[in-house]
Amino acid sequence: MGPSKPRRRRKRIVRIKVCRLCENRIKYIDFKDVDLLRRYQTEKGRILPRRITGTCFQHQKMLAESIKRARNLAMVM
Repeated sequence: MGPSKPRRRRKRIVRIKVCRLCENRIKYIDFKDVDLLRRYQTEKGRILPRRITGTCFQHQKMLAESIKRARNLAMVM
């Protein structure tokens, strides 16, 4: 075996995630807004985490609470 070539590492381009709810200046997430809540859920009905959606802490807490309330009233799965 000959001398091995050094591996080149590719630089990973990281896109900064911005909270879309902060951009739209949403103060309160209503549990009756089913279209908005479905964007932040998987097909199985799980809540998507912050690291995937890019929402801020405050909006993620409001989203979780609203999704749970909507589930309780059988508005979303």
